[in-house]
Amino acid sequence: MNATNDKNKVVVGIDVGGSTTKIVGFRRDAGSETLIAPLFVQATDPITSIYGAFGRFTMENGLSLDDIDKVMMTGGGSSFRSQPIYSLPCNNVSEFECIGLGGLYLSGLDEAIVVSMGTGTALIHSKKVNGVTEIKYLGGTGVGGGTLLGLTQKLTGVGTVEHIEKLCAEGDISKIDLRISDISKNRTYENMKDNLTVSNFGKVSDIATPEDIALGVANMVAETIAMVAVFAARGCGVKDVVLTGNLSTIAPIRQTFEGLDQFGVNFIIPENAQFGTVIGAALHDSHKCI
Repeated sequence: MNATNDKNKVVVGIDVGGSTTKIVGFRRDAGSETLIAPLFVQATDPITSIYGAFGRFTMENGLSLDDIDKVMMTGGGSSFRSQPIYSLPCNNVSEFECIGLGGLYLSGLDEAIVVSMGTGTALIHSKKVNGVTEIKYLGGTGVGGGTLLGLTQKLTGVGTVEHIEKLCAEGDISKIDLRISDISKNRTYENMKDNLTVSNFGKVSDIATPEDIALGVANMVAETIAMVAVFAARGCGVKDVVLTGNLSTIAPIRQTFEGLDQFGVNFIIPENAQFGTVIGAALHDSHKCI
């Protein structure tokens, strides 16, 4: 195959998580990169999910093995791969670098705090400087999607995202959380909205319903991640916080972030936010990171 056609080949990114594997591709042509729609699959083990995602992705996009240049892999489950995928070159790349690259690509920003909200939560300071993307892992929190699913399962008996969203839609947060309006009627706290949470689950009513409780859990998860991100942004002198990962697709989580506009940061949930890390993986070989 000639050099021109080589440049038109697809680079595939695969992010192998605990229960979900995501896959995406970029077709490169004359220096440009065209995103091929990402997708995800669920499977009981990493190897099955890798091959299942790869097969579905190539079939749905009409790709043959000859169309693919290489495969870039990330995520905890990628360590289970010991051989090339169908003889294609495969490289494992840093998940933190992928989070940073994906967040900047999706948001179109040159600098941001990128928050990956998966089972747990990781925060990355990502910044483009002279053609190089500087990536700094800031830390994270164990509060994330696993917290949401685990607590709602134990407290309400509901443990799927679809059912949690339905419960939350009917919930009343005033029966769960203690807010500023509950402790001060004279706006003692300057520059704070009356509905700002003072204590998650600090005002649980005896008549709180499963709907109220589910909303309380979702709100607690989102507010915890939000405040960790606010502190990270302030520490780095950054105003923009890009939210990525599966939690970014869940309605009550998104609604909480949309209501947090008083802390001096700009929360951004871009299109395809749940695929931020795998997009970063596919971009990794063409973007220098330090």
